[in-house]
Amino acid sequence: MANFPVINLGNLNGEERAATMDQIRDASENWGFFEVLNHGIPHDFLDTVEALTKEHYKKCMEQRFKQLVASKALEGLQAEVTDMDWESTFHLRHLPQSNIAEVPDLSDEYRKVMKEFALKLEKLAEELLDLLCENLGLEKGYLKKAFYGAKGPTFGTKVANYPPCPTPDKIKGLRAHTDAGGIVLLLQDPQVSGLQLLKDGEWVDVPPLRHSIVINLGDQLEVITNGKYKSVEHRVLAQTDGARMSIASFYNPGSDAVIYPAPALLEKETEDGKKKVYPKYVFEDYMQLYAGMKFQAKEPRFEAMKARETTTPIETA
Repeated sequence: MANFPVINLGNLNGEERAATMDQIRDASENWGFFEVLNHGIPHDFLDTVEALTKEHYKKCMEQRFKQLVASKALEGLQAEVTDMDWESTFHLRHLPQSNIAEVPDLSDEYRKVMKEFALKLEKLAEELLDLLCENLGLEKGYLKKAFYGAKGPTFGTKVANYPPCPTPDKIKGLRAHTDAGGIVLLLQDPQVSGLQLLKDGEWVDVPPLRHSIVINLGDQLEVITNGKYKSVEHRVLAQTDGARMSIASFYNPGSDAVIYPAPALLEKETEDGKKKVYPKYVFEDYMQLYAGMKFQAKEPRFEAMKARETTTPIETA
């Protein structure tokens, strides 16, 4: 099997631009995941994010997780657990309105750093969306505009730690799923692995690589590209050794954004004889459906939205 795609964005500014765009195209079409280097976020800043996140877990989250494990009797599992994950998490919201000031237990320094990190990631997400537009033959800014609701896009971060697990064969760090939204930017632990994606029926490791950002495409990009790019199932394995840090930031459509395949892509596909068309819907309606079906196959979600579309057509402004 081909190696997991690692792409040097620094090459976009020189003679290797065309080859780098091809790498991004291939990763988007065939993997749904890729890892980027030279993405414009300073290495020492990423080191600070990592250090403060691990410090916060030790100080504020670790004991709470141990109490949860004890209360749910997860210590010496005999049978497989399929309705829980071996993870300790908290969430931050950045757009349309930040909640970082209200999240409890964060130090002032950690709040300040995570706010700055969100701004850097937002900029990177929008740059990446424009690179996808270029590869798709869509006008610059199309995907960003497609994500815009009345208040712009939705952007938030899930900060997760996956502590050492005594029975990794009985419980997942995070069960297999595709991501519901737009584009996901992940700063993962540089040493402890565990993230895997499903490719051609096999689980493939996403390699830990210091100072890289892992990118994956969500369900909404599959819909907007009418299946040219696909969201891909992924999971996190629990490990007996080492705690794994994961900071995943989700650049998603606004809740009231209307999502549908890009007309320019549909025109091209009609010429090529392709008939299948993905549904059109309000993003919030999709998220309500996803909430109950996250750990199931994505296709029934698309079918349910398609069925709803035929009964309640949506007007596009």
